[in-house]
Amino acid sequence: MPIGRAWSVALVGLEGKLVEIEADLGGGLPGVKMVGLPDAGLREAKDRVRSAIRNSGQQWPEDKLTLGLFPANLPKLGSGYDLGIAVAILASAGKVPATRLLGTVLLGELALDGRVREIRGVLPGLLAARNAGVKRAVVPSHSLVEAALVDGLEVFGAARLRDVVAWLEGENALARPGPPVEGEPPESLDLADVVGQPEARWALEVAAAGGHHLLMSGPPGVGKTMLAKRLPGLLPLLGPEESLEVTAVHSVHGALSSTDPLIKVPPFVAPHHSVSEAALVGGGAGIAAPGLISQAHRGVLFLDEAAEFGAQRLDSLRTALEEGEVRIARARGSVNYPARFQLVMATNPCPCAPPRESDCSCSPTERRRYLSRLSGPLLDRVDLRVRLRPMTAMSAHEAGEPEPTEVVRKRVLAARDRAAARWSEQGWKTNAEVPGPTLRREFALPHATTALLDRSLERGALTARGADRCLRIAWTLADLAEADEPAPDHVAAALEFRDRRAA
Repeated sequence: MPIGRAWSVALVGLEGKLVEIEADLGGGLPGVKMVGLPDAGLREAKDRVRSAIRNSGQQWPEDKLTLGLFPANLPKLGSGYDLGIAVAILASAGKVPATRLLGTVLLGELALDGRVREIRGVLPGLLAARNAGVKRAVVPSHSLVEAALVDGLEVFGAARLRDVVAWLEGENALARPGPPVEGEPPESLDLADVVGQPEARWALEVAAAGGHHLLMSGPPGVGKTMLAKRLPGLLPLLGPEESLEVTAVHSVHGALSSTDPLIKVPPFVAPHHSVSEAALVGGGAGIAAPGLISQAHRGVLFLDEAAEFGAQRLDSLRTALEEGEVRIARARGSVNYPARFQLVMATNPCPCAPPRESDCSCSPTERRRYLSRLSGPLLDRVDLRVRLRPMTAMSAHEAGEPEPTEVVRKRVLAARDRAAARWSEQGWKTNAEVPGPTLRREFALPHATTALLDRSLERGALTARGADRCLRIAWTLADLAEADEPAPDHVAAALEFRDRRAA
């Protein structure tokens, strides 16, 4: 009998590779042999596929069946190959024609009764298939809206295996995606709800305008968490490419909406301090899965009670903060996941954390031990540090009527537009993305402007990395002030943000 062939996609991280599925009948006693580095879940596919084929009105072949998944040295994980395996077997037995299989990828898990179940990673899988020259794709009907996000690919949705068989025989048409449904963006929290704290509100605005990391320190109940949750409302909506990047990560994680899967609003991820390092950064057996920092890609990662996370988990963020991605190596392969997020941390000044600092019962050693959980190298990567004051009736009255999110957001978007226009030739969109050498050479400031910064470097009060981050903050302050370049006052303000102690 001829060898049946079908195609599917293997995901290694967010990178997909086309997988050719071959089915060969004959040459020995009845049985099923699968080769090509399948994992435990994929080895069980032969039992799922056998029941699905029988319950779809087709006959399971009684000959020896050899299934090959190529490239043979590429690990194959999960149950998304079920539909391709079933079709390859039927094509090998002569039950379905192979004319429509060429140039078509099939994704989906099969239930025992022949239903096609949705799987994770449809979007990055189809993006890889399109880049490999594939023209058509058959996916679970529940994943059709997600599959429709891929331009240049003809996608079909199947509810049952018998529907795919009839489509291959030309007897019926599979479902096609309908017109895209534009969902209403979720209503953001209003910054006007935060009373007082003018310094922290200003730091939040600067962080939003430049994409900078932020640390807020202060006693409980002064508004640290409220401010952090209102940061996404100040950020611009994601662009088309950024939306696909973020949606692809959430597709692999299996957290997409079935009606409006495209993510356009910057995500906000706030893990509990008991989270494991693998859950935070990414990990797991076999090929590592994306962690929470990748789910916060192009958005905000908020660590409330940051000192409670522990030094090991916090320090695992250091490389991602610098490079915007995380690299995870496992025995079965290494993967890269995007992780360009804004880090916002909130912490108490001491373990007892009384409403008033004068009521603190901690010894200097206890305070120092508590704050040492935030290591120096991590704090050196945090651009803005602000101390929140205890709330009093006087401070709330002095602050006046707080500005709402919409007013602050207009200033943030205007500053971001100025930065994007300035860095457009280099491809950067925010000041936080600009490398230090570019700020010191191509966009070097006059010596009179950076004199205060130079003196801080000479005294050892600032590292070279800290100086670069001061320059980025200064450019953001200039953008908010609608200035062509930073003035000495902007550099001094940036240095104050860096020098201000978090406790």
